[in-house]
Amino acid sequence: MPGLSNKVLKLAFAVLGALALSGAGAHATSRIKDLANIEGVRQNQLIGYGLVVGLNGTGDTLNNIPFTKQSLQAMLERMGVNIRGATIRTGNVAAVMVTGNLPPFATQGTRMDVTVSALGDAKNLQGGTLLVTPLLGADGNVYAVAQGSLAIGGFQAEGEAAKITRGVPTVGRIANGAIIEREIEFALNRLPNVRLALRNADFTTAKRIATAINDYLGTKSAEPIDPSTVQLSIPADFKGNAVAFLTEIEQLQVEPDLAAKIIIDERSGIIVMGRDVRVATVAVAQGNLTVSISESPQVSQPNPLSRGRTVVTPNSKIGVTEDGKKLAVVKDGVSLQQLVDGLNSLGIGPRDLIGILQAIKAAGAIEADIEVM
Repeated sequence: MPGLSNKVLKLAFAVLGALALSGAGAHATSRIKDLANIEGVRQNQLIGYGLVVGLNGTGDTLNNIPFTKQSLQAMLERMGVNIRGATIRTGNVAAVMVTGNLPPFATQGTRMDVTVSALGDAKNLQGGTLLVTPLLGADGNVYAVAQGSLAIGGFQAEGEAAKITRGVPTVGRIANGAIIEREIEFALNRLPNVRLALRNADFTTAKRIATAINDYLGTKSAEPIDPSTVQLSIPADFKGNAVAFLTEIEQLQVEPDLAAKIIIDERSGIIVMGRDVRVATVAVAQGNLTVSISESPQVSQPNPLSRGRTVVTPNSKIGVTEDGKKLAVVKDGVSLQQLVDGLNSLGIGPRDLIGILQAIKAAGAIEADIEVM
C-alpha cells in the first residue's frame, strides 16, 4: 500500500522535525562566524605623532613642553618660515599621538577612523585641526596619513572662581580621518588550508565546529588540532575560491560549550557566574558583627568662688551586636538559578557573597573556577 507508506513517512518526518525544533529551542546556538576568527584576517595597529592647531588658547605651554616647540619650529621651517631663536608664545598648538586600526584587506585610497590624544599639558582639544600625520605600523612603514577636524566627546568650561569638566576633552576622534596609502598583501583565495581561531578556547566547541562543517560538506575537511584552532582543507569544489567556501560555512549553527567559571571583581563588587556552575551539598551561614562606641563625657565644675577647676571625665559605652543568620543548606548539583536563590535568601550583599563563594570553593564544594579580577 504505497499511499499508506507515504503517509507514515510524512508523519515520521513531521515528528522528527518537531523534535528537532524543540531541541533547538532548548539550547542556544551561535554562528561559526560569531565563535571564531579566520587566521590571518585581522586588524593592524598604527600610530603617529602630529600637531593639532586652531585651539582657543587651550594648547600646550611651549615653555613647559619642549617637544611641542621643536615640532612647531620644524613644521614652520618646512613651510619656509625661519623662527630659530625667536620667542614663541602661542597657546593654540598641541602635540598629540594619533592611533588607529588598519582594517583587514584595506585598499589604497579607502579611509579609516583615528583617535587623537594630547601628549603635553593641553587643557582642551575642542575646535582643533590635526595637521598631516603619517601613521606607521610595527615594521616602521607608513600605511596611512591622517588629517582633519577633531570631534571631542567632553568639554571644559571655567571662570575665575569655578571650573567644570565633563568627559575627557583632551581626547578626540576623526571619523574617516586617515587615507590608507599602503596595502598589506594577503592572498586568502590561494590558500590550500584555512584555520579558524576560536575566541574562547574549548575542546568541545572546537570538536562541534569541525563536526558541523564535515556534516554540511559531506567530507572530512575540518579537524580540530587544539582547543582554540580548527584546520580546514579547501575542498576541490572551492579550489582558488576560499572566500566562497568560508561564506558557506560561517553561517552554520553550533552550540558552544564553556567551562564553568565565576568571575569576581572585588573593586566594584561585580559577580558573574556561568550557567554550568554546580555546587555540592553544603551549609552556609553568614553573620554581621557590629561594634558601636558612644561617648558621653561628664563635666564637673567647682563651686562658686572656690579655687577649684573644671574637670571633664570621659564616659564611653561600647556595644557589640551580631546579626546571625540561620544555616542555609545548598543541595547537591543545584543549578545556577537555585544557587542564586539560595544565597539571596541569606539577605547578604555582593561583598559578603564574594567571601561566601570563595569559602565554598575552599571547601571543595563548588564545581567551577573562580577568577578574581
